Amino acid sequence: MIVSLKILKMCCSHNTEEKSVPLTQSTEKFDMDLIKGMRFFDPHVHMTSRTTDDYQAMADAGIVALIEPSFWLGQPRTGVDSFKDYYSSLVGWERFRSSQFGIKHYCTIGLNSREANNEALAEQVMEMLPLFIYKDGVVGIGEIGFDDQTAAEEKYYRLQLDLAKESGLPVQIHTPHRDKKRGTQRSMDIAIEHGLDPRMVIVDHNNEETVKEVLDRGFWAAFTIYPFTKMGNQRMVEITKQYGPERIMVNSAADWGISDPMAVPKTAALMKLNGISLADIELVTYRNAITAFAQSGQINETDFITAIDQSARFEGNSILRGGQQPRIDKSSIIIS
Repeated sequence: MIVSLKILKMCCSHNTEEKSVPLTQSTEKFDMDLIKGMRFFDPHVHMTSRTTDDYQAMADAGIVALIEPSFWLGQPRTGVDSFKDYYSSLVGWERFRSSQFGIKHYCTIGLNSREANNEALAEQVMEMLPLFIYKDGVVGIGEIGFDDQTAAEEKYYRLQLDLAKESGLPVQIHTPHRDKKRGTQRSMDIAIEHGLDPRMVIVDHNNEETVKEVLDRGFWAAFTIYPFTKMGNQRMVEITKQYGPERIMVNSAADWGISDPMAVPKTAALMKLNGISLADIELVTYRNAITAFAQSGQINETDFITAIDQSARFEGNSILRGGQQPRIDKSSIIIS
């Protein structure tokens, strides 16, 4: 069976003479050799929702750093202390857990758009945010923006843009699932109205409908490679060919849903199969994320080269249990 890549009609193009390579069932399998020696930065992945097996697989695939944005955990929080504990885990335990697999963990801190609609709780969270945004490893305010595009969402989006401007941190914008084009335009309009430099704003969850305007207005365009609901990586190949790699980045946004924390290296492999240059792949899957979020003053590539001591502890806790040794060979059928 041949799986053809859809050639998307877009208004703007990036010069390339490379042609799409049809995918057969054999090439649909992820060949790690395609990405051997490459490094990746996933600038949006919710590792709180993932397992240590995911961390090990990501490290094996060349992911050396990631950003975990604050997000909705699947059900409404009932009090401000649950936000405090969650933010504390992002700058504490999760950062430690990531380090145990040689992956540098950063995060963005913010009040997500869905929970901005609980105004009584949102007011308390806003008072708490300045206690976290200046901590080590926090590289932006996010993910913030619109969900249902309500008045409350706009109110707290604006307040957090002011906080980002005051702190000098980049902004990571969540664009809505419904009425995305209008929500994306509105997000950018408000950011400019608040005096933010578009180069300090990463507009996430883009698609073919939004990308041109985001790039034309000088913002960073992030794409989430997420099965069924956001973007597939075949579509991402075509977008990269049409628009080029400048100010474009891909992420997995892997969370508790049907998602794939290997989305970034898999997209790099598919791009390579389809003739996109290694230089362009590096920009989209590694370098652009660093450039955008390093404006926080928190990212240094030398930090990605870290020694791993899986016997280390955080608040008395280790990723190892009962004196066990790290299990390195994931291909073995024997688990001893």
